[in-house]
Amino acid sequence: MDLGPAQTKHPDTRPEDRIPFHQKVIYGAGAFVNNLLAAAIGGMAIILNLGLGMNPALVGALGAIPRLTDALTDPIMGYVSDNTHTRWGRRRPYIFCGAILAGLLFVLLWQLPEGRSESYYFWYFLGGSILFYFAYTVFATPWVALGYELTPDYHERTRLMGVQNFAGQLAYVVSPWFLWIMTNQAWFDTQLDGAKGLAVGVAVVAIGLGVLPAIFLRERFKKAPGTAGAGVGSAVASAGSRFRKGVAGFLSGMKLTVQSKPFLKLCVATFLVFNGFILISAFSIYVIIYYVFAGDQAMGAQYAGYAGTVGAVSTFLVIIVATWLGTKFGKRTAFFITTGISVFGYLLKWFCYNPDYPWLVILPAPLMAFGLGGLFTLVPAMMADVVDVDELTSHARREGMFGSIFWWVVKLGMAAALLGGGFLLNATGFDVALEGNQSESTLLALRLLDVLIPAASSAIAIWVVATYPITEEVAQQVRAKLEARRGPPETMAA
Repeated sequence: MDLGPAQTKHPDTRPEDRIPFHQKVIYGAGAFVNNLLAAAIGGMAIILNLGLGMNPALVGALGAIPRLTDALTDPIMGYVSDNTHTRWGRRRPYIFCGAILAGLLFVLLWQLPEGRSESYYFWYFLGGSILFYFAYTVFATPWVALGYELTPDYHERTRLMGVQNFAGQLAYVVSPWFLWIMTNQAWFDTQLDGAKGLAVGVAVVAIGLGVLPAIFLRERFKKAPGTAGAGVGSAVASAGSRFRKGVAGFLSGMKLTVQSKPFLKLCVATFLVFNGFILISAFSIYVIIYYVFAGDQAMGAQYAGYAGTVGAVSTFLVIIVATWLGTKFGKRTAFFITTGISVFGYLLKWFCYNPDYPWLVILPAPLMAFGLGGLFTLVPAMMADVVDVDELTSHARREGMFGSIFWWVVKLGMAAALLGGGFLLNATGFDVALEGNQSESTLLALRLLDVLIPAASSAIAIWVVATYPITEEVAQQVRAKLEARRGPPETMAA
C-alpha cells in the first residue's frame, strides 16, 4: 500500500482530538478492574490448597483450563463488539453488563461450602471459573477496543495509554496483600471465610469502577464503516442466515487481522519482551537464594522482595518517561529506548547478583522495569494506528478483533512461558534436596539463562520493531485519507 511521501512534522494535537484528563482516568479505571480481576483470581487460588487442602496439581489445572476458553471467546467477543449496533454504541453496553456480571460471578465463585470432597471443589470451581472468564471477556475485550478509538491523534493515543497503564499498575500494588487479608484472624475465622469476604470487596470495586467507562466515555464510532450491524440491533434476517453470515464474517475478520504485517510485528515484539521476562521470572529468585545467599531462603526472599518492590515502584516512573518519549520522539523510537534500557538491566544482573555485595541485586530492577512499563504503554498506542491502516485497506473498523487476538497471543505466550520455565529449571540440574550445595554447573546455567533469555528476546524485539512501518508521518497521512473518504468520525457517531 502506497501511503505517499512522509511530509508531516510533529503537528500539535488538535483541541477536538484531546481527551480530557478525567476521561483518561475513567478509561484507566477499566485497566485497574481488568488487572484486579486477573490478579485476584490468580492470587486467591492459593486458598484452594491452604484452606481446603486441594492437591496443588489440581489447583494449577484450575488456573490453566479455563483460560483455554479465551482462545475462542476472545476473538468471538471482539467480532461481536465490532459488529454490534445499538443506540448506546458498539462497546459501552458490553462494558457495562460485563463489569456487573463478572463481579457477581466472582463473588459466587468463592462461596465454597465447607466439608465437601476435593472432587466437588474442583468441579465447582472449574465451572464457576469458565463462567467468570466469559463475563470477564465480555467486559475486557470491548474495553480494550474502546481505547483504540477514543482519539484519532497519534500522540494523544500515547498519552491515553500511559494513563491507563499507570492506573492498571495500581492493581499490582494491592494484590500482594490478598493472602494477608484472607488469613487475618482479626477479620475472618478461617481462610475460606477470608476468601468469601475478599471476593465481595473485589466485586464491589470491580463493578463500581468497571461501569464508569460505559457511562462517561463517548464512542467515536457508534456504527463503524464496513460493519454489518450483526449484533444486538439486527433482527431483520432469519436466525439461520444471521448465524451463517456471522460465522463467515468472523472467519474473514480473523484472516484479515492475522494478515496485517504491522499487527504481526507488534504481536511478535510483545511476545518476545513479555514472555522473555515471564520465562525467567522464577529464575531470579533461585539465583538470589542459591548463588547470592548460598541457599539461605530467608535472606534470599528478603532481598528478592526488595528488588521486586523497587521494580514495581519504578514501573510507575517508567510509564511517565515512556509516555514522554513516545510523544517527543515517536512510539517506535521510544520502544527502542525503553526496551534497550531493559536489555542493559538484564545484562547488569550478571555483575550485580554478587555474593560479596548482595545489596547490588536492587540496582538492575529499575532498569528492567523499562521493558514491561514501556511495552504496555507504547504498543497499545501503536495498535490504534494499526486499526486505522486496516480501515484504509479493508474499509472496516475492527478494533475488537485486533485487540482480542493481540491479548490472546499474550495470554497464550504467558501460559507457554510459565510451562517452559519449569522445564528450563530442570534442565539446569537444579535439585531442591541439595539446598545450598548446588553444583557449579547448575549455578552457572541458572545465571546464564536468567540473563541471556530476556536480554536476547528483547533485543530481537527491537529488531522486529525496526521494520514497523507506521511512523507519525504515515499515521497522519492515513488519518487524512480516511477522513477524506468517510468524514471525521464524530459525524458518524452523532
